[in-house]
Amino acid sequence: MTALIEVSNITLKRDGQVVLSGVSAGFEPGEITTIVGPNGSGKTSLLKALIGELPPSAGSITRLRGLRIGYVPQKLPLDPTLPMTVARFLSLPRRVSADARARALSYAEVAALEHRQLADLSGGQLQRVLLARALLAEPQILLLDEPTQGLDQPGQAAFYKQIEHVRDSLGCGVVMVSHELHVVMSASDKVICLNGHICCEGTPEVVRNSAEYRALFGPGTGGALALYRHEHDHVHDGDHHGHDHAHGHGHDHEHTPDHRGRSHAG
Repeated sequence: MTALIEVSNITLKRDGQVVLSGVSAGFEPGEITTIVGPNGSGKTSLLKALIGELPPSAGSITRLRGLRIGYVPQKLPLDPTLPMTVARFLSLPRRVSADARARALSYAEVAALEHRQLADLSGGQLQRVLLARALLAEPQILLLDEPTQGLDQPGQAAFYKQIEHVRDSLGCGVVMVSHELHVVMSASDKVICLNGHICCEGTPEVVRNSAEYRALFGPGTGGALALYRHEHDHVHDGDHHGHDHAHGHGHDHEHTPDHRGRSHAG
């Protein structure tokens, strides 16, 4: 399968300081990749490099020709006194058709908010409107920078379920930066753990059992991750309303570490 974005041995600098080095990764259609790591580990820098905002100082990033990218920022500074409907917001900076707008709002499951004022939306509603805006171009890859920051745990879990639904509907690749270790594994096919370089990567099970991951986040996260891990044993068809089958049932199935996932020491 051809990668949508291929990253080869890149180094990234911010303000003259190296924030990431020796990073290689491929991002495929239909695959949800989550990037985790402590503060200052280079997560947002990597995302900015993927969208082309931060050119690498070494190495290369190759994007599929004509790649359509959707981007959901960490937060959007909005003037709460500014009167603007969701429909108007989605038509900035360029007007979109009513059909495209309705389709994007439907994918994000916020069609009912089209004529509401942005200033009146809850945090969760605003995040879904930002998601709808990123989906206007029906992207081949969707990049999200800590999209559920500030939401409570049920809100986070519902948002990640929505991302799974978007992936299933559009067949797009998804790359998410997240701090929410307790829920983020549930929606991930692949996890990349950063700390200035790639510490470990692989399936959620591989990463959570790696020594490098446990050194960064502590062994106590294992049970919480398993609790919210998504069990792919149910049918997705018709499952579009945020039903949470496997999360929160207390099934903490311990897995033996699978060392086939790549682990990068040092």
